[in-house]
Amino acid sequence: MSVRELTRDLVSIPSHQDETAAGDYVEDWLRRETDADVTRDEVGNVIARRGTGGESLALVGHHDVVDPAASQLDAGGGYVVDEREGRLYGRGAADMKGAVAAAMLAFRDADPAGELVFASFVGEEVGGVGARHAIEHGFAPDYAVVGEGSTNYSGPDVTDVAVAHRGRRGSTITARGTAAHASEPDAGENAIYLATDAVEAIRDLEAPRVTVAGEPLEGQVTVTEIDGGSGINVVPESCTLTVDERTVPGERVDLETVADLPGVEWRVDQDLPPMRCGDDRFAERVLEVARAVQSDVSNPPELVTKPHATDAGWLAQAGTECVVYGPSEPGEAHTATESVSIRVLERCLETYRRLASAET
Repeated sequence: MSVRELTRDLVSIPSHQDETAAGDYVEDWLRRETDADVTRDEVGNVIARRGTGGESLALVGHHDVVDPAASQLDAGGGYVVDEREGRLYGRGAADMKGAVAAAMLAFRDADPAGELVFASFVGEEVGGVGARHAIEHGFAPDYAVVGEGSTNYSGPDVTDVAVAHRGRRGSTITARGTAAHASEPDAGENAIYLATDAVEAIRDLEAPRVTVAGEPLEGQVTVTEIDGGSGINVVPESCTLTVDERTVPGERVDLETVADLPGVEWRVDQDLPPMRCGDDRFAERVLEVARAVQSDVSNPPELVTKPHATDAGWLAQAGTECVVYGPSEPGEAHTATESVSIRVLERCLETYRRLASAET
């Protein structure tokens, strides 16, 4: 079975609301095609292991996807998969069933020097549910290649090696005042005014910036929603803001200072960690293999940074040295025209196989 065929099979399986069928396929394929120790945990993660001794390397992906567009569904509610001009189109082709297919084949075909691990997690699109569960239950490879997108970052027609990415912290800020009739505003305390003080404080915060592999990785903090008030003639007693913060390795915006303002409360709703590979030897090894596989491209792969959070953040936080290397290109994931290059899938398969094999 080719990576093209395996990707088509995986993409055709709906997995935006329930990942069970896609997990069944991955599990059954691994049991049929390999002699690995294959497990399926309580939340639906599929994890397989081959080889013993030495350092452990994991090939990591996820088989859940975001909700499909109407054009990506057939009449029966299945996923449409289309192939044209050397690309596969369909929900999950880029993010990230193509990389999962490449990792499955590489896991099967490699001759590992130590322990080789394959993991396809659930719930990546909703905060890393599967990765967090696996880590809490002992998933701790020494190294991991996470197959999220790293293609066409440094230039066209190249799959780069991402050694860092941003995280995301989502917060709610609530301002609490005292209601009063709007004809006597001084009888109350206007929560919207308190909230605007918080907005001004956030606008004055300086987002952190770090340099990784010679590239700047910049944080951001943005107020994205505001909700307050109950009527045209009522001084509002509450007002809520949502804040989207893009975090960088080792640094945070000081939102605690905003929480110190009078009448303001701060709650963290989601905190997806950033990632930075701390092992230069591992990063350079992956880059060396990537360059060998892509010796025919005009621009050789580079070490780059990535703006989006991935499960590599959870793994890195737990102590695994990670890089991101995968076929998805900027602008493909989560779109109604999502697609992936078959040639790049083959490139990723060969890179994963060489990295996982004793010969490298």
